[in-house]
Amino acid sequence: MAQKRAVSVSELIPGIVEQIDAIKATYGSWEVHPSLHVDPDKVQSVFAELADRLDDNFPFFHPQYAGQMLKPPHPVAVAAYTATMMLNPNNHSIDGGKATTLMEREVLEQLVEMFGYNDEYLGHLTWSGTTANLEALWIGREIRPNKAIAHSKDSHYTHSRMGEVLGVPTISIPTDDRGRMDLDSLETVLKTGRIGTIVATLGTTGLGAVDPLADIIPLAKQYDARVHVDTAYGGFFALIPDQLDEDTARHYAAIPLSDSIVVDPHKHGLQPYGCGAVLFNDQSIIEYYKHDSPYTYFASSDRHFGEIQLECSRAGASAAALWATLKVFPLNRSGLGEVIAPGRRAAKLWHSLVSESEILQPYQVPELDIFAYLPRVHAMGELDRVSHAIFEMAADTDRPQQTHLATYVVTPQQLANRGIRLREDASSARIMRSVLMKPEHEPLVPEMHHHVQMWSARAIDRELGIESNV
Repeated sequence: MAQKRAVSVSELIPGIVEQIDAIKATYGSWEVHPSLHVDPDKVQSVFAELADRLDDNFPFFHPQYAGQMLKPPHPVAVAAYTATMMLNPNNHSIDGGKATTLMEREVLEQLVEMFGYNDEYLGHLTWSGTTANLEALWIGREIRPNKAIAHSKDSHYTHSRMGEVLGVPTISIPTDDRGRMDLDSLETVLKTGRIGTIVATLGTTGLGAVDPLADIIPLAKQYDARVHVDTAYGGFFALIPDQLDEDTARHYAAIPLSDSIVVDPHKHGLQPYGCGAVLFNDQSIIEYYKHDSPYTYFASSDRHFGEIQLECSRAGASAAALWATLKVFPLNRSGLGEVIAPGRRAAKLWHSLVSESEILQPYQVPELDIFAYLPRVHAMGELDRVSHAIFEMAADTDRPQQTHLATYVVTPQQLANRGIRLREDASSARIMRSVLMKPEHEPLVPEMHHHVQMWSARAIDRELGIESNV
């Protein structure tokens, strides 16, 4: 076997495109209709403009970008997606995507094994975590009609939004001092008998917090509620339980006891947008999908994905890209787990560095690869202004020196819950937040920490009207 090395999209694309062209040629040649002819010079001009327009972006692909949950798809995924788009299969039906339907089934089996569901699962890929969550909450509504959805205050806003779409009330449950759903508050609401589905988030999009799933499940059983696990962001951390805190790993181990799961391969699975997935642990829910489409289901008697999904057309290219990627990075500790683990170590390292800083302090201990921290200041208004100044200073330089961070809004009470007490001259303030989801972040953390400390010192001096010597 050849030694591993980095590969590029420009290296992979020509070979696979040539292979797809060869497949197409076996069906015979044909003349492209004149209506599809183009002026090559015009196309090149459009592409030049496209490149210029795309230059007006943040460098999501670069390890100096640690702002939002954005990372580049792996070249293997890009090449596989591009090649499959040349045939453009539709995984709504086997008739529309025979090969890619089989690929989708294979990747679903791998996801099921990773999460510990049994062979009686039902599921499919989706365009996004939003649509995947919509589907899981819709099934919850059908099974527990006239019941509400409970989710943590820090869960993704999709749950309250999809509740509106479904006509289902949603109840926001307070969080504890680690950003996790508070169990006492949850039980208080469960005692009312109003809750049909509890959404447990394993990896909140703000802080990367992990709701106490292992403790939520027995409560749900006691009060006859379903448990839906939204692990759109954090799902693939199931591959590295040895890298997680013991309590966090305990909650990941409880995933097989849930009723449904959502995960987004376009976050930590090295996929392009959009690629989500929804899984159910019980095939009996298929009755809620009942419909017929006599003009699409005709070449196979096997179950079509269109018969078990809310979406209709879906790109077979998405399934092919994930299939190819998991062939190269299998869903185990030594495969994709090796891609996930550096981000977790990076967050732990930065937390330890900030804990020793005289300029910065941690907001809380990171559970996954998202780290929140703040400058050591005295008042909420000062915190907000200094944090914003850090955010701007980090990016306001020549491109090779830029660092792209993000901010996160907190209240005085949330800070106090974590032992940080500031003068309350404002009802909220921004703090710093870094998403360390690229494996290249791990070796870069000491340098990033050094620069953030420097910008923090400058911002604090400017706030105090002191000429900075940093």
